[in-house]
Amino acid sequence: MSSENTSCDCGHDHGPKHIYIYSPSSAVRDKAAFKRGIKRLQALGHEVEIDPDALASHTRFAGDDATRLAAIHRAAASGADVALISRGGYGLTRLLPDIDYAAVARAIEGGTLFVGVSDFTAFQNAVLAQTGAVTWAGPSLGADFGVQGLPDDIMEACFDDVLSGHGEGTGWRMPRDKACPGAAPTEPVPPAVPQEFEIPAARLWGGNLTVLSSLVGTPYLPQVPGGILFIEDVNEHPYRIERMLTQLLHAGVLAQQKAVLLGQFTNYQLAPHDKGYKLQTVVDWLRSKITAPVLANLPYGHVATKVMLPVGAQVELSVQGRDALLYWGHAH
Repeated sequence: MSSENTSCDCGHDHGPKHIYIYSPSSAVRDKAAFKRGIKRLQALGHEVEIDPDALASHTRFAGDDATRLAAIHRAAASGADVALISRGGYGLTRLLPDIDYAAVARAIEGGTLFVGVSDFTAFQNAVLAQTGAVTWAGPSLGADFGVQGLPDDIMEACFDDVLSGHGEGTGWRMPRDKACPGAAPTEPVPPAVPQEFEIPAARLWGGNLTVLSSLVGTPYLPQVPGGILFIEDVNEHPYRIERMLTQLLHAGVLAQQKAVLLGQFTNYQLAPHDKGYKLQTVVDWLRSKITAPVLANLPYGHVATKVMLPVGAQVELSVQGRDALLYWGHAH
């Protein structure tokens, strides 16, 4: 799934911002990428504050649970414009019962944007479930700003637009519908989603599918009837993706959604045993199980080109042919 024709709603009142870097999940192993990310943000004119335990290490984690919990609370108390995670990995689900959600909600009300990806899905959905506050699915420091060479220009533009208050939506182009196996070459291909429709108001939520499915049955999975769910994953074979979607299906989550947006599913390897079973097989299966439209190719996930998405915000979704537009306007 490529990010063909990706766009952000752009404005360019890009003043310097205060960005707080902290590590709530796995330990930072790539110190060079961490330093490059800091320098890149500073080169963009931002003031970067680094949490004292951002480079802490305790087994696979960025410090023990108490250390990482304190880092989250320092980020909330920092008064920063953005609290940006250093990296994802694993570790946040361990902390969910002990997070001071009221303090996080106050920080968000005061203007702090909590931004992250991957394992950060646990924090974002817990905050939404506990407080209703909006966080941002977007980049992390090392993997996105700390790459060798220049960071992805679309990712950087979307990040800047949200920071400056101008990020109001994103558009992308969906892949062409493919003919069913065995269909005659002249046989028309039925559209996988309606050619034209609008969802005028729905709450956007979701994130990494593995993390999201691990929250089922806990107080940290938001109840979002009539929502728009977005999902992505990395290093997961399509059958595992289907198994996690099955869990959401059997839990009644998918049936409640007005639409499901499929981001990027990357870094998996098919095997001879699959005999033609692939990611598109999962997409077709999902479309057969729910009545809501399933839209592919959302430019978000463990990829360089990723847009910013407001987790918990009211959005509008419109589709015309292969073009999709997600608009949130006043999510700030």
